[in-house]
Amino acid sequence: MRIIFMGTPDFAVPALRALHEAGYDVACVYTQPPRPAGRGKKLMPSPVQIEAERLGVPVRSPKSLKGKAEQAELAALQADVAVVAAYGLILPQPVLDAPRHGCLNIHASLLPRWRGAAPIHRAVMAGDAETGVTIMQMEAGLDTGPMLHTVTVPIGRKTTGELFEELGAVGAAAMVEVLADLAAFPPEPQDDSAAISAPKIDKAEARIDWAQPAEVIERKVRGLAPFPGAWFELEGERVKLLLAEVVEGKGAPGTVLDNDLAIACGTGAIRPVRLQRAGKPAMARGDFLRGNPVLTGIVIP
Repeated sequence: MRIIFMGTPDFAVPALRALHEAGYDVACVYTQPPRPAGRGKKLMPSPVQIEAERLGVPVRSPKSLKGKAEQAELAALQADVAVVAAYGLILPQPVLDAPRHGCLNIHASLLPRWRGAAPIHRAVMAGDAETGVTIMQMEAGLDTGPMLHTVTVPIGRKTTGELFEELGAVGAAAMVEVLADLAAFPPEPQDDSAAISAPKIDKAEARIDWAQPAEVIERKVRGLAPFPGAWFELEGERVKLLLAEVVEGKGAPGTVLDNDLAIACGTGAIRPVRLQRAGKPAMARGDFLRGNPVLTGIVIP
C-alpha cells in the first residue's frame, strides 16, 4: 500500500514511525513549514519532518494546499491512502479525493464528542472519565466524517501532556491495524446530534478564576498542562500552575489558607503541586516556596 503521511507535531511522530516499521511504502511526508523557535528565532523543522528525514522519506512543506500546482503534485504520487495526524492545514476536496482510499485521520477523541482543534484539552477540562482515538474518513466538514475504528483510554488524573503521548502511541497502533485490513473496518456515520465542539484554547481561558469550584480548577490545571499552562498572578508576576490537588479548606476565593500554599476556591481549596515562574524551570511546591514564601492570608487575584 502506497501512503502519503500528513502530520506536524510530536503527536504524529509515532504514527509515521509505525507505518514505516510495518513496511508500508510511505511515498512522501507532508508537514507544516519550519517555524521560528527559541531566543534566536531560528527556523526549526517540525518533529514530523525531523523523523521523516531520519527515516529517509521525502518531505514537502507547502504553506497551503489550495493551489492547483500543489494539488497536482500530491495527486501525481498516486497514493492508495493518505494518513493524517494533526497536520494543521485544511485539506481541500481535490486533496481529499486524490488517494484511492481517500484520507484517514487519527483524531484524539471518541467522536462525535470533541470535534475540533483541542479535543484532549477539552476532555480533561470537562472531567470526562475517558477519551481515546478515532480513525475516521476525512470529508470537508470539521471532524464530521464516518468512523472506522475507536480505541478508548481512561483519563484518571492524567494531564493533557501525558495523554498526548499516550494517544499518539494508541493512534499509531490503531491506524496500522486499520490499514492491515481496510475491509474489516466499514465506515460508520457519526451521530451529529451528539457532537460537541473542541475549539482551540483561547489565552484568556488559561487564567485561573478562584471563584470556580476547586474540582473545576484542578481539571483546568491538568487540561492546560504543560501548554499553554493555567496561570495566576503573584505579586505582579505570572506563575503557571502545572499540577494541583484538591484539599479541604474554605475562605474568600484566592485567599492563601496556610503556609503550604492552600488556596481557597469558590468551594473547597487547591494546593499547587508543581509551579513555574516566568522564564524559570518548573519546580515542586516546596522548592517554589523556599525562593518565594507566600504568607497566609494574602489574596491572589
